[in-house]
Amino acid sequence: MNHISGFDNGFYLQEQKKAILDRMTRFPNKLYLEFGGKLFFDYHAARVLPGYDPNVKMKLLQELRSQADFLLCIYAGDIERKKMRADFGHTYDVDAMKLIDDLGEWGIQIRAVVITRFDNQPAARIFKNKLERQGIRVYTHRFTKGYPTDVDVIVSDEGYGANDYIETEHPLVIVTGPGPGSGKLATCLSQLYHEYRRGRASGYAKFETFPIWNLPLKHPVNVAYEAATADIGDFNLVDPFHLEAYGKAAVNYNRDVEVFPVLRRIIEKITGGPSFYKSPTDMGCNAAGVGIKDDNVVRDAAKQELIRRYFRYSCEYLLGFVEKETVQRSELLMKELGVKPEDRRVVEPARRAAEEARETGKGNKGIFVGAAMELRDGTIVTGKNSPLMHASSALVLNAVKKLAEIPEKIHLLSPSIIESVGDLKKNVFGAKTVSLDLSEVLICLSINASTNPMAHLALEKMKDLQGCEVHITHIPTPGDEAGLRRFGTNLTTEPNFSSKHLFVG
Repeated sequence: MNHISGFDNGFYLQEQKKAILDRMTRFPNKLYLEFGGKLFFDYHAARVLPGYDPNVKMKLLQELRSQADFLLCIYAGDIERKKMRADFGHTYDVDAMKLIDDLGEWGIQIRAVVITRFDNQPAARIFKNKLERQGIRVYTHRFTKGYPTDVDVIVSDEGYGANDYIETEHPLVIVTGPGPGSGKLATCLSQLYHEYRRGRASGYAKFETFPIWNLPLKHPVNVAYEAATADIGDFNLVDPFHLEAYGKAAVNYNRDVEVFPVLRRIIEKITGGPSFYKSPTDMGCNAAGVGIKDDNVVRDAAKQELIRRYFRYSCEYLLGFVEKETVQRSELLMKELGVKPEDRRVVEPARRAAEEARETGKGNKGIFVGAAMELRDGTIVTGKNSPLMHASSALVLNAVKKLAEIPEKIHLLSPSIIESVGDLKKNVFGAKTVSLDLSEVLICLSINASTNPMAHLALEKMKDLQGCEVHITHIPTPGDEAGLRRFGTNLTTEPNFSSKHLFVG
C-alpha cells in the first residue's frame, strides 16, 4: 500500500482560499459560490491525491466563515425516493441533517435549507416540518418555469421571481448540498435575480475539485473522476469555449459545457450586460492542480481508484443498481490506461484464500469466501470463511494479531462466547447459519477484552486498520460491510453473492 504523499495539502488550502477571495473582489456586493463535492470525508479525493486531507474543504470553509453565509439545497425528488449515498449507506435527507450537525460542530451555522423542485411531495413535506420544528429556516423552490430554453420566462417574475428571496448578511454565500442534482445552481441564479431586482450587483462562481482543469484530459486523476461518474453518464472533455477564447486547453465535464451557452445568456439577462465569463472553466475557482507535488504518485493512486470503481460497479450491476453500460464504461477506462483488476495487490491473495477455503471444506455445502488486507507496511494478511465466522471476521482478527505480534495459535475469542452467540442466533433469532459476521465478532472481542489481555491488545491495534486496502471474493453481508466501513478501509469485492439465499439478514 502506497503511503507516499503526492499532494501538498497546506499549500493547496492556502491557494484555494486565495482563489475564492480573488473572485470575491470582482463582485463587491455578494458572490454566490456553488460548492460541489463532499464537504466531509472526501475519500475519493484522498485516494487519488495521496496527502489530500478528506476534510480540507471544511478547513477552507472554517477560514471563510466570518465572511460567509451557508445555504443547503436538497432535491425534493431525492427525499421522496429515498436516494442513498453509497459511500455512507444512508439517504440524502438523513445526510442533509447530518451535514447540518457536522457543520455546527465546526462552528458553521446553516442560514437556511432550500428544498428544490418542490411539488408537495409527502416525504419532502415531512422533512420540511421536521427541520422547521427544530428552528431551521426552510424555503421551497418549484421547478423553474421556462427552463432551460425560454430565458425571457426564466428571468422573470414567473421564473426565478416566483421563488422567495433568502436574506443573507455576508459578502460570500456558500451554496452546497448532499450530492449532485441538489439544485445548487438554480438556487444561486434565483438569488442573483433577486439581488439585481434590489439594485445589488452580485456574482456567481463554482467550486468543484474534479475534474482538475489544468491537468491533461487523459491524466489518470481526471480519468478516475470519469469513472466515479460513469453511473450518471458524465464524461470529461476539452472545454471548447475556453480553447476558442484563450487558445488554451482546459478540462471540464460534459454537463458544464452543455449548459454554458444557456447559463451565460441567463446571467447576462439578469445583469443586463455582457458576462466576463467566456467559458465554463472561467466560472470555476478550483486550485487542486497546484497541490500536486509528485505526479507519479498521484497517477499510480488514480489507477488504483479505477480498479476500485470497476469492482464497485460490477457488484452494483449484480444487485440491480446500475446498468451493464456502467460496468463496460469503467472497464473501458481501465483499458485506456493499461490497468487490470489484478493490479490491485489484494485481489489475487483473496482469491487464493477462497480456494484454500474450498479445499479445506471439501464435501461441505455452501459458498467459500476469501478476503485479503494490505497493511500499512505492505504486508498482506488473508482470511477465509468457516462454520464459526465469516471471511471478513477472520481477516480482521488475523490482521490485528499480526499488528499486535500475537502468535497465530493464541485465540482472541473465548469458545464459550462464540458458542453463546451462535446459540442466540440459531435458537432465538432463528438464523439459518451461526457463523459470526464482523460486527458480531467485534462485540465478542470487546467482551473478551475485559478478561483476556491479548484481546485487549488486539482492540488497541484496530485503529491501525484505517485506510488499509481490502478485497473480498464475495459481496459482504450488512454486518461485514458495516464493520469494514467503520474502520475506514478501502473495500472492493468480486460480483458474487455470499449466500444462495435471496434475503440475507
